[in-house]
Parts: sequence; structure tokens; C-alpha cells
Amino acid sequence: MNSDFEHIEIRGRTLRIVRFFDVPDRPALTALLQHAGLPTGVSVVVLVGGASGLNRAHAAVCEELFTSALVPVVEMAGAVLIDGGTDAGIMQLAGRARHQTAARFPLVGVVAEGTVRWPGRPTARQDAADLEPHHTHIVAVPGDQWGDETTWLSAVASALAGNAPSVTVLANGGAIAYDDVRESLTAARPVLVLSGTGRTADDITTARTSQTADPRAVEAATCPLLTTVPPHPHAVSTALAAALKI
Repeated sequence: MNSDFEHIEIRGRTLRIVRFFDVPDRPALTALLQHAGLPTGVSVVVLVGGASGLNRAHAAVCEELFTSALVPVVEMAGAVLIDGGTDAGIMQLAGRARHQTAARFPLVGVVAEGTVRWPGRPTARQDAADLEPHHTHIVAVPGDQWGDETTWLSAVASALAGNAPSVTVLANGGAIAYDDVRESLTAARPVLVLSGTGRTADDITTARTSQTADPRAVEAATCPLLTTVPPHPHAVSTALAAALKI
């Protein structure tokens, strides 16, 4: 068997855990996610970007954009939101925004097994992160390094969406965010970069006009599937709705 299911309680909230031990093929992955109670053939938004490196000023920008634009559009579209699942940075803000707005869409965190703290179990590394309690599902995948979840994040999004629209949203981000963006673009998934949210997102925005930017930012910025979006709720709502075809 290549997966297991359980429920765990985090700060008084119950999360459905889907634990994978190896990589199933696409049909098997879709079937296993369905078995975990997730809808398939629906629109999917993948949220990637900053965790511990998100500062207060950029966190405030992200909080406004998530509460006023990202979460309402995901809810209106009947979509699934997928992110990194930990109680830090943009994942924490996404969980809180979903809770504060009483949204009901599935919020799925994809985590590498050894990078998070599991109730009643020893942690694999000192900097292991807590799970964000407002997520509905956690997909735990093999690995104990940050970034081991990157290919799975894209695979889970593709398995849930099927032929329905999907889009990746980048807010802030560090080095791993470049890998997340590359995975989405390789999968032909459009990427919306939220300008003004700092670090990787701003570096990619700058790369559209500057020849001195990080080469990784230049590579991403020159892809026609990538769009930069100004940090205003209306602009984000409009771009996200267009990507999801609603």
C-alpha cells in the first residue's frame, strides 16, 4: 500500500491526513485523494512563497490580498487551495483568512514528512514546523528536507484539477519558491506573481525590466505563462478570476 489515512487534532481542530510512502501514478493519486474526501475535476489554486522569511510589512500586504481577494475568489470558484501547510508565513495567513471569512473550500497543505511536528512523535529536525490548524487536509509526502514537497505540490494540484483550470499564485518567497514556480510552469500551469509582497515575487517583477536581476528571476519572468499583478485586491481578484475562467 502506498498511502495511509488518519485524523489528528491541532489546537482543537481536526485535520485529515493523507500520508504517501511512494509516488503513485496520476490516476492512483487522483483516486487516493478522492478517497480522502477531496473533490476532483475542480479548479485549483496553488499558493507558494514566503514562510519564515516573511517580514511584517510584507505580511500585512499579503494578509490584505488574501482576505480581500484570494480567499473570496477561491470560494466563489468552488476551487481547492493548496499550499505548504505549515503555521508560518503565507500558509499561516491563508489559513487564518479562510477561517476569518468563514470560507468553506478545501484548504490542502502538502508537507514533507520530516519537516513538520507530528503530535506524539519525535521530530526529524530541530527547525521542524507546526501544522497550520485551519487547513482541512494535510498531504504528507516522503522527505525530511525543505523543498522535498515541491514536485508533490504540483502533482497534487494536477491530480485534483484534471481538466479544470488551475493557477499558481506566488507571494514573497525564498529560494525554494523559484523551484515551485518552475514546477508549475513546466506543468503548463499559469503563475500569478503578487508584486509588492517582497523577495522572490519582487525579484521576478523587477526582472521584467532589469538586466541585472537574479538569473532565476529572469528565467521565470520571460515565460509567457507568468503574469505579474500589482498588490491591489481588485487587480488580484480580476487576474485570479480570469485564470480560473469565472
